[in-house]
Amino acid sequence: METKPAYLDESLSFEERAKDLVSRMTLEEKVTQMLHSSPAIPRLGIPAYNWWNEALHGVARAGVATVFPQAIGLAATFDEDLIYKTADIISTEGRAKYHESARKGDRDIYKGLTFWSPNINIFRDPRWGRGHETYGEDPYLTARLGVAFVKGIQGNDKKYLKAAACAKHYAVHSGPESERHSFNAVVSKKDLRETYLPAFRALVKEAKVEAVMGAYNRTNGEPCCGSKTLLTDILRNEWGFKGHVTSDCWAIKDFHEGHMVTKTAPESVAMALKNGCDLNCGNLFVNLLIAHKEGLVTEEEIDRAVTRLFVTRMKLGMFDDPKNVPYSDTPYEVVSCREHSDFSVEVAKKSLVLLKNEGNLLPLDKKKLKSIAVIGPNADSREALVGNYNGTPDNYVTVLDGIRKAVGDDVRIYYSEGCHLFRDRSQGLAAPRDRFAEALACAERADVVIMCLGLDATLEGEEGDTSNEFPGGDKPDLNLPGLQQELLEKVYATGKPIVLVLLSGSALAVTWADEHIPAIIQAWYPGGRGGEAVAALLFGEYSPSGRLPVTFYRTTEELPDFRDYSMKNRTYRYMENEALYPFGYGLSYTKFEYSPIKAEKTVINAGEEFTCSIRVKNIGSMASEETVQLYLKDVEASVEVPKWSLNGIRKVFLEPGCETEVTFTLTPRQMALIDNEGRAILEPGTFEVYIGGSQPDARSIKLTGTQVQKIAFEVVGGPIELEY
Repeated sequence: METKPAYLDESLSFEERAKDLVSRMTLEEKVTQMLHSSPAIPRLGIPAYNWWNEALHGVARAGVATVFPQAIGLAATFDEDLIYKTADIISTEGRAKYHESARKGDRDIYKGLTFWSPNINIFRDPRWGRGHETYGEDPYLTARLGVAFVKGIQGNDKKYLKAAACAKHYAVHSGPESERHSFNAVVSKKDLRETYLPAFRALVKEAKVEAVMGAYNRTNGEPCCGSKTLLTDILRNEWGFKGHVTSDCWAIKDFHEGHMVTKTAPESVAMALKNGCDLNCGNLFVNLLIAHKEGLVTEEEIDRAVTRLFVTRMKLGMFDDPKNVPYSDTPYEVVSCREHSDFSVEVAKKSLVLLKNEGNLLPLDKKKLKSIAVIGPNADSREALVGNYNGTPDNYVTVLDGIRKAVGDDVRIYYSEGCHLFRDRSQGLAAPRDRFAEALACAERADVVIMCLGLDATLEGEEGDTSNEFPGGDKPDLNLPGLQQELLEKVYATGKPIVLVLLSGSALAVTWADEHIPAIIQAWYPGGRGGEAVAALLFGEYSPSGRLPVTFYRTTEELPDFRDYSMKNRTYRYMENEALYPFGYGLSYTKFEYSPIKAEKTVINAGEEFTCSIRVKNIGSMASEETVQLYLKDVEASVEVPKWSLNGIRKVFLEPGCETEVTFTLTPRQMALIDNEGRAILEPGTFEVYIGGSQPDARSIKLTGTQVQKIAFEVVGGPIELEY
């Protein structure tokens, strides 16, 4: 009787089993398994598998799923636990959809368990079209939320992965989209290690992310999907990454077509494989057979990559008895179930940021309103709910729907699109401004006007995905597109109170609105039922606690060259001008008071941790969450360092009159600066810690009316070099 092959022996390690399985394949079979669409090998019992799946804010592109707020909205929650729970729901639905598809013989794209999420690139320039896929501009926030997301996706079983997450796009990638196939991002060692790599390092070392995706661009001359520096020296040798690396889609042909670092397809695939790229999103890796024949790669190098890929598939339980795999009995009924859908609304509520509330116009009292005008191209837009890389909600609730639902039949709703999102007319044969008269008629008859303006993913997004005149999906400037600004000014001239709701995935320079409009809400792309969350905020069902994960600048002109990857004058950490709305900013319907910071020791030895605590009290009249932020400043650094950096976040929920104590611990690594050689050095000297509901900058303090507390401590001894 034939004994069971080793690769099916569940008592062996996944590595041993994967090696055994790969040893039984022909060279041709091995190479086919390195393409994102991997065919079946029936003689070995290997089913077809498509590696390409997306789960940025819900299981994407595979039909119905719970659609959470876009990633930038998730970032605005500043809430690690919330992101973990969100990702846990996403992978639960992913499991349910995968098993059901497999049972039906559907092994197509977007049906697998290898999710190419999260996108942890740094949103360094607000013009970048894909910034809304990220967690914003700050390395610490991106790392914390990215780690939480990966842990939620991958689950906490000791043996099996619930699903496999992927950190992308590694590295130094944030536009311009239209040039990404040939662009060389030039970056200093300091900026690389201080800004662009920390989140990737955290996901690899802390969250044990299963996969990493290379970026399209070159970094300092090396194409990222074939970069010895990034993939071999840093990712595998320095950080000890054990998972697999995938290329971005069709990125490897860019080596010889766009970057011109190789001459032929076999040379390109050899460069990718040798430097640690295991999986090709695309089909160029079939050229590995030619590269092997020409002596450019060895069969051992191919084996190494294929083994890594099968270890991932085995970790997902694909070769084991389903009874032994804890996630294989996930029922299809969980997909977009009421519990998940309701949770997405709660997440959306926590993502909304109140930017302005002059004279406490908000919350609105629906008992005192007889009529509301809801105006704007995003008022009844489904596109503005879902962002990009999205699933299909089985229940869309637009802002207009949400307001109608909230006020019932007692309040008259007047609705007008007002203008097209970016064209000069709504109907093709009409004259420009064909909805202005209607919008003004609505405003004149209303007690209050809700203006829903902004963008959607047809305007800002990935090269090839967007459908308008913007090149490649990047924004040409930070202005409201089309006729939106003009519409806003015309409606303002009616004299009616206006609440401006911005639905966008990035910062807009709404300087005119900041001067003239009494209340402004940043709603991002709030998910399938996002309109319910917006309405709940408008009518005071809860108090907002979202914070900006990006800086809102005053003008496009103040931004550095889009192609310049230096962090000089970029993001809150290095910007020179005053922000319109700063990173970390957001208002509440109540008021919080912070006591002075306490610390047992204000002099520590180099290598010791620093611990401090603060009391936070809700001194207003409404229960609310508060987003407590800690910023660290190195006062006596020997090189240029950020003016201060976010280094701690906590969410606390307090009833009126209640208070709580929040404790933070800073590690030596957090105190270290990155020098010009990219080394992490902890220098002796003075450090300042700021704790409050915002950054300690003058603009935030003016906007919030709340001081940020400060304490100094001293590090003695050193300098010492720490592991990066």
